[in-house]
Amino acid sequence: MTEENQKPGSSALAPFNYPTFRAIWIASLASNLGGLIQAVGAAWLMTSLTTQADMVALVQASTSLPIMFFSLASGAIADNFNRRRVMIIAQWFMLAVSVGLAASAYSGVLTPWLLLTFTFLIGCGTALNNPSWQASVGDIVGRRDLAAAVALNSVNFNLTRSVGPAIGGAIVAVAGAAAAFAVNAVSYFGLIFVLSRWKPSTAASTLPRESLGAAMGAGLRYVAMSPNIEKVLLRSFVFGLSAISILALLPLVTRDLLRGGPLVYGLMLGCFGVGAIGGAFLSARLRQRLTSETIVRYAFLGFALCAACTGLSTNPFLTGGGLLVGGACWVLALSLFNVTVQLSTPRWVVGRALAIYQTATFGGMALGSWVWGVTAQNNGPETALLISGGLLLCGALLGFVIALPEETTLNLDPLNRWREPSLALDLKPRSGPILITIEYVIKVEDTPAFLEAMAERSRVRRRNGARNWAIARDLENPEVWMESYHLPTWVEYRRHNQRTTHADAVVGERIRALHSGSEPPRVHRLIERPTHWSTALFATKDMFDMH
Repeated sequence: MTEENQKPGSSALAPFNYPTFRAIWIASLASNLGGLIQAVGAAWLMTSLTTQADMVALVQASTSLPIMFFSLASGAIADNFNRRRVMIIAQWFMLAVSVGLAASAYSGVLTPWLLLTFTFLIGCGTALNNPSWQASVGDIVGRRDLAAAVALNSVNFNLTRSVGPAIGGAIVAVAGAAAAFAVNAVSYFGLIFVLSRWKPSTAASTLPRESLGAAMGAGLRYVAMSPNIEKVLLRSFVFGLSAISILALLPLVTRDLLRGGPLVYGLMLGCFGVGAIGGAFLSARLRQRLTSETIVRYAFLGFALCAACTGLSTNPFLTGGGLLVGGACWVLALSLFNVTVQLSTPRWVVGRALAIYQTATFGGMALGSWVWGVTAQNNGPETALLISGGLLLCGALLGFVIALPEETTLNLDPLNRWREPSLALDLKPRSGPILITIEYVIKVEDTPAFLEAMAERSRVRRRNGARNWAIARDLENPEVWMESYHLPTWVEYRRHNQRTTHADAVVGERIRALHSGSEPPRVHRLIERPTHWSTALFATKDMFDMH
């Protein structure tokens, strides 16, 4: 449920009119600051534990890999459980891991692989938290202010990025990496407190919760049947793969090209963060004047310039200027990818769609961190950055073949029109399989329009869970057409209908407008039953789950 009764404006700062968003945003400042201080400590500590460039790059990869591996499961959890509670659990888990990391650093027992283990576990907490938080943003502020809210979240992170790494570098230089890890552990308490006080109002579901496996499958199915989201996934993967070279290799660039220490490294990350803040505030103006695809192409090109500048420069000021451009392009691309996914997805599956987007993006980042680390180990960071810049140029050219969709105006709110029919048989929720047939009468001259609409209906049905969808024509009466599909159980049939959105209903209205029968299209709901004794003997319990 959103707080839309406040009806804030659509300005860049409008989401701050929502008290819940404002409180969480402020608390996140401290948490993000601690996270960035911890990241500086981990990256710089690795350079003192080993001289291998690929191990240094793996610090970045170790936080990205969990998001790639576990985000889909986390998205399914976000769509099926109380998102506030999920976020609180994730915050407590990361707090406990951070305490363990600080204690290990203070005691001097950290090895390169133990450090990577701790950063991997923190990444697991992030993977659990992110889908619930990002899906909650749309619940808190609503569709109207969603883009502004996503941009403000980017501002939040990059405000801390502009000062956090410098602070982290100073802490590491003065007190060591263990102090940086301890600061991060303390930073979680504020967000935990705010989340504990947040009491979101959520509508009670009339359906049983999906199993984790079924929920993950439903999310994958929805994305596979959504061409617009698939385009975002491909472009975000390419961007993550190529653009992560800057952040993964920046410790080596600072040490080997700029001849600096942890403070210089923090300042370089700060330049990246300042650029990202500028990009976030610039995003709204650019979205009014340019298409989504044009903005993303410029982001690819700008980041290619940043990679070339960082790889060739030995001057901190020149490198910092390139990182300003890179930070702006980073936020422009990633915030636009995020908003496009959210605006293309109904609320029942938005956590999973965002999780799959994160899997693609952070999967590219994790792979890229390893690839650029190995390349830097064998050929130097300069070569790795120049190659990644070439790949970014290819990413910009990819837009001419696979362009991002424009911002959708589809109404993806639940239709809430379907009512459970009165049945003569007393079914249990797990009874099934269920066969649905719908009979239409279509004039011969309307057949092409009908088949075109049914092609879209097929995609919507299967995306919402239908199986074995088919359309058949009566041989004796060519004006009669029969649509059919299966659902595994009666509860899945109910779930299938409750997932229908207003945009989905438009397709149904087109089909009903073509129906020329004297009565509405006739719907038959059937439950399949085996007849052969061997089939009945080995049938699953669900096939007989009926009073």
